[in-house]
Amino acid sequence: QVQLMESGGGSEQSGGSHRLSCVASGLPASVHCMAWFRQAPGKEREGVAAIADSATKYAESVKGRFTISEDNAKNTLYLQMNSLKPEDTAMYYCAAMEGTCSGHPKYWGQGTQVTVSS
Repeated sequence: QVQLMESGGGSEQSGGSHRLSCVASGLPASVHCMAWFRQAPGKEREGVAAIADSATKYAESVKGRFTISEDNAKNTLYLQMNSLKPEDTAMYYCAAMEGTCSGHPKYWGQGTQVTVSS
């Protein structure tokens, strides 16, 4: 059974930093891409960052501020968020994709809330 468990959400002031973690278990060998998505109230879910074989890509809105990384020994995905802005407030989801990072996620975590105040 696949499980993606996010942690690390919370409240932060604008300009601050925060790190999210996602512990994965039961992922099949067909999963090649791990990613972070987010959904703000009243908005559609959007991709934030993705990583596959150490290659990373980011949404323009977070490029230069967020860093995605993974520790394969711990089966853990991270999202380091720096220079946070109020518009980064959202529920953040860990996701796993089969094939390339351009595909749709097959597995999702339950999400962790990040709130940034001005």
